[in-house]
Amino acid sequence: MTGAEILAVAMVIAICCMLFAGYPVALTLGGVSFAFAIAGRLGGVMDLALLGALPQRIFGVMTNEVLIAIPLFIFMGVMLERSQIAEELLESMGRLFGSLPGGLGISVLLVGVLLAAAKGVVGATTVTIGLIMLPTMLRHGYDPRLASGTVAATATLAQIFPPATVLVLLGDQMSNAYQAAQLAQGIYAPRSVTVSDLFAGAIIPGLALVALYLVYLIAVAVFRPKASPALPPAQDAGGAAVIALRLLKVLIAPILLIFAVIGSILMGIATPTEAASVGAVGAIVLAALKLGPRGLFDVLVPVMTRTTQVTSMIFLILIGATLFSLVFRALGGDDMVQRGLTNLPGGAAGAILVVMIAIFLLGFVMDAFEIIFVVVPIVAPALLKMPAIDPIWLAMMFALNLQTSYIHPPLGPTLFFLRGVAPPQITTTHIYVGIIPFVLIQLCALVVLWFVPALATWLPHRLYGG
Repeated sequence: MTGAEILAVAMVIAICCMLFAGYPVALTLGGVSFAFAIAGRLGGVMDLALLGALPQRIFGVMTNEVLIAIPLFIFMGVMLERSQIAEELLESMGRLFGSLPGGLGISVLLVGVLLAAAKGVVGATTVTIGLIMLPTMLRHGYDPRLASGTVAATATLAQIFPPATVLVLLGDQMSNAYQAAQLAQGIYAPRSVTVSDLFAGAIIPGLALVALYLVYLIAVAVFRPKASPALPPAQDAGGAAVIALRLLKVLIAPILLIFAVIGSILMGIATPTEAASVGAVGAIVLAALKLGPRGLFDVLVPVMTRTTQVTSMIFLILIGATLFSLVFRALGGDDMVQRGLTNLPGGAAGAILVVMIAIFLLGFVMDAFEIIFVVVPIVAPALLKMPAIDPIWLAMMFALNLQTSYIHPPLGPTLFFLRGVAPPQITTTHIYVGIIPFVLIQLCALVVLWFVPALATWLPHRLYGG
């Protein structure tokens, strides 16, 4: 290992240590990378002139048409959160299915899928479902562990279902990695992988994961009926037909919005950025119909403020990650990772297994954004140089694995969101124990996707060819 490569390894270790200690992600990425660039210059193993490419790269980030979709999708999600559409959905679905054993849990799951596709933001979905459904589930005798685990796992579906912000960022990183891998192989007319490919690739694995969750909830209702009892008949006053009609009424608007956004992308009518703008406008219209002009004005400023905060955080991290990638490559880190993964026993399968285990373990202490910006740019180009690895399948393996970083203890962000809105009788232990079955289900889904890549690749190849 050369002196430059030793510095590259030390830089990654230093960044991980700083992140574990709780320092801000963006400042850690940028500051540590710059410090190691200076160290490389003093050690004679790196030319600081390479940093001259940084302003152009930052300009490329800020003008990237794909990344423009991020603030629009965030705006759409926050606006739908403030318009109280989710509350009506949860209430109506709960009353319709509540008379069945496990009905409330199933209602949370089904509404969670709709909210995931409409919002694409895990935190907002967690807070919405947690505030509305957790007290109701506890009031009707649900096991606190099952209730909290169901809410946390369901909210995290917002990361795997389009238009998840994580998929947009992962799509941008995978596109860069795929093109870099092809250029390194002497392919000067490289194929590309797009955010639309990832959106299409996520649908079947996402629905399969929902099906596994549903099987688990039904099994609990059958074998442990006291953990998920049915609501008393009085809760269904008005008749199932009336409740179903009300549910249909509140379902129409969000389903139309989801179809307009996701459908337009999948059918090739609009790019993700164009579809995001449609979603943002649609969310404004729905909020206006729900709240009225005055109510819309009251929520518009808080929504724009929150959107600006989240977007600024993401782009600042992305700029820091750009400097990290530049310094890491200048120190020869890419070649070192390529050699390391190539020399692992088992070939491509062994390399992917090691990377997936590393991402899973990093998820205990790092969130998905950090892993996408730190780990994916390092390992993805090396993996994509190996034969017979489909970039869409690899991206979906990353996405499904990253989803566990949101819910597995001790530092899953969804667990903290839920802890902040949970009733007093829900303890941290309830949340941690309750989420374990769902983490195991996700790992099973990951194994299935490993052996059946077509779950991720069939739809995008069918829609877009290749």
